[in-house]
Amino acid sequence: MQMDQSSKISCDEGSKHNIIMEDEGSKRKQSQAGEMQAKKMEIVAVAAAAAASQFSRHLASIKLWAAMALLTGTLLWVGGLLQASVLSRENTASKSSFYTPLTTQRDYKNNGYLIVVANGGLNQRRLAIVDMVVIAKYLNATLIVPLFDNGTYWNDNSTFADIFDLNHFTTSLKDEVRIQQELPPELQKQEDSLYSMVPKSFASLTYYYDRVLPRIQQRGVLRFSLTDARLANNGLPDEVQKLRCRVNYEALRFSEAIEQTGRRIVSLLRQKGPYLVLHLRYEKDMVSFTGCYEGLTRQEIIEVTNMRNSYQDWKNKHTDSKSRREHGSCPLTPEETALTLQALGIPRNITIYIAAGKIYHEEKRMAKLKLAYPNLVRKEMVLQPWELRPFVNHADQMAALDYIVAVETDIFIPTFGGNMAKAVEGHRRYMGFKTSILLDNKILVKLMDDYNRGILSWDEFAFMVKESHRDVVGKPKRRKEIPDHPRYEDFFYSNPQECLPPSAH
Repeated sequence: MQMDQSSKISCDEGSKHNIIMEDEGSKRKQSQAGEMQAKKMEIVAVAAAAAASQFSRHLASIKLWAAMALLTGTLLWVGGLLQASVLSRENTASKSSFYTPLTTQRDYKNNGYLIVVANGGLNQRRLAIVDMVVIAKYLNATLIVPLFDNGTYWNDNSTFADIFDLNHFTTSLKDEVRIQQELPPELQKQEDSLYSMVPKSFASLTYYYDRVLPRIQQRGVLRFSLTDARLANNGLPDEVQKLRCRVNYEALRFSEAIEQTGRRIVSLLRQKGPYLVLHLRYEKDMVSFTGCYEGLTRQEIIEVTNMRNSYQDWKNKHTDSKSRREHGSCPLTPEETALTLQALGIPRNITIYIAAGKIYHEEKRMAKLKLAYPNLVRKEMVLQPWELRPFVNHADQMAALDYIVAVETDIFIPTFGGNMAKAVEGHRRYMGFKTSILLDNKILVKLMDDYNRGILSWDEFAFMVKESHRDVVGKPKRRKEIPDHPRYEDFFYSNPQECLPPSAH
């Protein structure tokens, strides 16, 4: 028993000794691990310090290389746009091959006559007429040659035939819709008492079948007093959308006098090389309508506000100049436009054609743009006075000349997303995705404000402007659809995707 107890004590002491040895070994390992971790941290710290020191030493070099890369990228980007535009121009057919006209004549069943009064400026009227042709066809109504509402700000007394080729319009659509110049004699006597209505905005064909067709059938003649944006952008059959394209891009040809004069401007501009069309929306009425006062003096603000208040429809719309500008809802000023073009890398020596009316306080507001781009021209500078004389005092006819030049240009840049900007953008897509730089004013004004405050250097500003506009040059894309808010969808005529090659979307 004593031996057993002694052995047990010996074993216990041996176990304790082993445990102590294991603890000491564990502590040594932990100590060694700690020393190794400390050395690693020291090495990392030294490496980080070395990297920071190296970065600091070469920061100036990095900035230099960044500037050189920015310059090279700019030249390649703009050069690529111009080259793509030239190739597009060379490969563009006189008529689009994306739409096949009907070959059989339609069997008409006349449900009545539709009179439309197109309101607004040239492009607002143009696109409204296209929709009215579609509505007349699908209601089996005879369309009377559209009338123009000449009581607007533009005060242009031009008729349909003064602007468009009436014979081409009627004959090219004879397999789609019946078009007459006037009502039959027996109905002309009732013209003063005709039933007039304003159709629903962005309406479907179902609306016209359910609400409009019964009225035409009952009354024989129906008059639409407002026609812009009366047909939906989306949710229509492809055949309807393709008919819109056929009417807009094939049937609505400008009058011979306008076509010839517009083509002459294009020819004279091309003799000097590639040209850019700048749709600069800074006329007095546009400043007044939008309520955007950036860069105006106190007296100028009073002036445009008085103009705004003289139009009932304008003065009732609340505007906040600062808020509108921040949200990108203001046209760029000429000064902002100059900065934007320079940031995009547009060559200083390129010919820039100004497609616009008279710029508000032009001499003062255009000074920076002229300094940055000395080759600014207008149609009045390209043509002789006698060549423009037939169109002077006719705002819509003058706008039609700008439209032709804008559709044919190497690069198209609008400073505000109005009706002409959207119409030209869509037309250039239809002609083979010709280059259009569609400015994001919301992004631009923020970048310009940061640059002017010194928050951004020029290289940083220019890089960000180009990067934010790299994918908005008229390339194929899908229209944005918002079924519950059609007013905020992408406009059909700015991107008529149903009429474009299947591979484009």
